[in-house]
Amino acid sequence: MVRNMIRGGLCALLLAGAGAAQAQAPVKIGFITTLSTPAGYIGEDERDGFNLAIKQGGGKLGGVPVELVVEDDALKPANAKQAADRMLQSGIKLFTGVNFSNVLAAVAPGVLRDGAYYVSLNPGPSTFAGEKCDKNYFVASYQNDAYHSAGGHAANELGYKRVVLLAPNYQAGRDALAGFKRTYKGEVVAEIYTKLDQSDFSVEMARVRSLAPDAVYQFHPGGAGINFAKQYANSGLNKTVPMLMPAFSMDGRMLAASGASAEGFYTVGMWSTEMDNPQSRAFVKAFTETYGRKPTDYGMQAYDTALLIGSALKAVNGDLSKGDAFRAALLKGDFPTLRGKFRFNHNQHPIQDYYLMRIERSGNELVPKVVRKVVSDDQDAYAGQCKL
Repeated sequence: MVRNMIRGGLCALLLAGAGAAQAQAPVKIGFITTLSTPAGYIGEDERDGFNLAIKQGGGKLGGVPVELVVEDDALKPANAKQAADRMLQSGIKLFTGVNFSNVLAAVAPGVLRDGAYYVSLNPGPSTFAGEKCDKNYFVASYQNDAYHSAGGHAANELGYKRVVLLAPNYQAGRDALAGFKRTYKGEVVAEIYTKLDQSDFSVEMARVRSLAPDAVYQFHPGGAGINFAKQYANSGLNKTVPMLMPAFSMDGRMLAASGASAEGFYTVGMWSTEMDNPQSRAFVKAFTETYGRKPTDYGMQAYDTALLIGSALKAVNGDLSKGDAFRAALLKGDFPTLRGKFRFNHNQHPIQDYYLMRIERSGNELVPKVVRKVVSDDQDAYAGQCKL
């Protein structure tokens, strides 16, 4: 009998130990992003911003241990889809990281069909904000049109009556110009689409010069945007035709690479390194100290996304099978956002404010100084089509 009691006690201890080990197993998060190609710095900042939140949580988000499983998509949708399929087969049920809309369009459908969750830290294609919205798909950053709709408002306030629009010919580029035109009240003199990987914009510069608009509104992220800004300044157009753009067409890394070429340009966005709230100041300081560089908007969005995910993991103690509770916690949006203010619309895209910034000198560097708020509580134009 004593032997049985000892055996039973040992079994209970083993089972308890196994249960504890199982409870402490980290939640794996599939992080597919662009780490190579000239746009690789974007994925680097996203990965580092997300990881900063994990480091500050002692390897946890919302008190739940997590493991970030990172893969480089090399800006190729097929690569990203294959990576997502591998991760799904390995049992991963929570995804983020993609930074280009054409890549997300290849990843999200398979993730959602599998019953997994996708929380976007950057792109928000219009197709997923309206009729194709999904209960497991959340966008923690912005709907693609939003920055550009704010850009239209800013152009109106700046008094630009005739504007030339430029963007690469892919989903986000088309969304960009559609968003600008939705709110802009002046004349669109020309709508010019470039190639996604274009590096020489001399033909476009010549056309802008011949059209002589009041301003240019352009969307070119990453390396293309750096080349565009430099060539714009080298052509002398920056002295005669003001440039307005979304903040991610002149983020911190692009600004450092563009140098004096970008001085005086206007940007529109939901956040700036110069934003004056305690959470943002602490984040900029921590990111700079950890990685030796200032964060871009991408790093900020990734950090916010990590905190959002953490708030939902905390609500279910890391148990992603509790789908209703996990989704409800995400939708609640209860986290200390760096942008100062955040809430979800019913289509699980943000309602938030947007600001006009001007690239100005601060000591030895150029920074995006906040001029004023241009849009309050912005909602995307597709929410009414979403049946959630």
